[in-house]
Amino acid sequence: MEGAVVRRILSAWDKELFLRVATRSWPAAEPVLPRLSRAANHGLLWFGVAAGIAAVGGRNGRRAALRGAGSLAVASAVVNTIGKGAVRRNRPVLDAVPVIRRLSRQPGTTSFPSGHAASAAAFAAGVALESPRWGAAVLPVAWSVAFSRIYTGVHYPSDVAAGMALGMGAALAVRGLVPTGRQLAVPPTPRADAPALPGGRGLYAVVNEVSGPPPLLGPPAERLRGALPEAVVEECSEDDDLAEMLEKAAQQAAEAGGALGIHGGDGSVGLAAAVALRHGVPLLVSPGGTYNHFAMDLSIENIEDAARAAEAGTAIAVDIARVTPVDDTTGEPAESTVFLNTFSLGVYPDLVRYRERWSRRVGSWPAGVLAALHVLRTSDPVDIDINGRRHSVWMLFAGNGAYRSIGPAPVRRRALSDGQLDVRIVPGSPYARTRLLTAALTGSTTALLRRLRIGGIDQGIRLAYDGEVAPAPRELVIDKANEALTVYRPV
Repeated sequence: MEGAVVRRILSAWDKELFLRVATRSWPAAEPVLPRLSRAANHGLLWFGVAAGIAAVGGRNGRRAALRGAGSLAVASAVVNTIGKGAVRRNRPVLDAVPVIRRLSRQPGTTSFPSGHAASAAAFAAGVALESPRWGAAVLPVAWSVAFSRIYTGVHYPSDVAAGMALGMGAALAVRGLVPTGRQLAVPPTPRADAPALPGGRGLYAVVNEVSGPPPLLGPPAERLRGALPEAVVEECSEDDDLAEMLEKAAQQAAEAGGALGIHGGDGSVGLAAAVALRHGVPLLVSPGGTYNHFAMDLSIENIEDAARAAEAGTAIAVDIARVTPVDDTTGEPAESTVFLNTFSLGVYPDLVRYRERWSRRVGSWPAGVLAALHVLRTSDPVDIDINGRRHSVWMLFAGNGAYRSIGPAPVRRRALSDGQLDVRIVPGSPYARTRLLTAALTGSTTALLRRLRIGGIDQGIRLAYDGEVAPAPRELVIDKANEALTVYRPV
């Protein structure tokens, strides 16, 4: 009996609040809220906002946009499959709502909960969990969409409140399944000695101008000089030799007792790491590529983060991994190539090659999707020897350190100095393409090793390391040098 009384009281309050909104004059809202409410149909408004955030927000913006869209998808699925059928509440009567506010096409579903409010709250909460700055920008729009459902007369306030609660719950559930960047702890790594560089004094840096997408915040060389005015900063264009410029900068840094700096993508950083090792100088990394995996594992998201670490002199010792070709005739090792993140052989180098070829025309994300579809349709497994045994594989992946797996792929390292290679293999046959697609959805770790020997590689097969693609030798060895490189990292 008491429960029925409480429900009647709440229902009366709900209808009273609805009538107050309907009968109050909202001059500034009349030209905006009905249009905004229609724009949010089927999530179109939010997918447009997500595309905008991804386009201008860099890596952090892309993560926030993806999390917002994923949270929206979960909330929408729950509302439409469970919520609408569980409580079959009729829509409000529109008599008190001015005609100018009413939607031209009235919804045909039940009223509780509000799907628009759930989608708005899920998207805004998902974005905010990944990036509070972008979340603050999206929040007013989300509130406006939610309120527009009451303003246009298609929902009671309790419908909207329940929808928003469900949307925020969906965002939290997605975060539980796929942790945000801030939830993933910075990989533990031993401290190392490196000189503090006040104002950048003693830093000799090279900016690779051809790395990554066009800068949104101004030329990186100017930003680096502004953050570290006493640093010597050289710009490497398409006509310059990056390796030669890094060698010169590292020699100057060694003579001055300073450090080598690199602004570029993971390939540029790997090249700089090899040079820094040869000259025995610490390395300062500034992210200037498309993905910047190594910089992100150092918690360096921009030039200012790198400058802060250089001025404070805070540094760590990290592992490096090496790819060493083996001479076909003598069996002797040739000159090694350093990589800091990942090595792969099989279909992934082809995917990188096609993605790079198409990205300038259609953008990085669409190019990646098109490249994956093309590789899945046209490529075949490769036959190789792995530690003396013959295998047919779609892909062999070796990570410099053990990686965390969240969903489809390795996303971040557990440590930067664990002395291990994270080796993952996608077997080739039977049902080769089905196995590749399954692996893309689930991922699999084969082993954690310290050394890996790969042989029997046919001519024409390519390998990739840190995003760089090259022809594979007939035989090669991958191993580690533990805590070999000193790099700056902000506290």
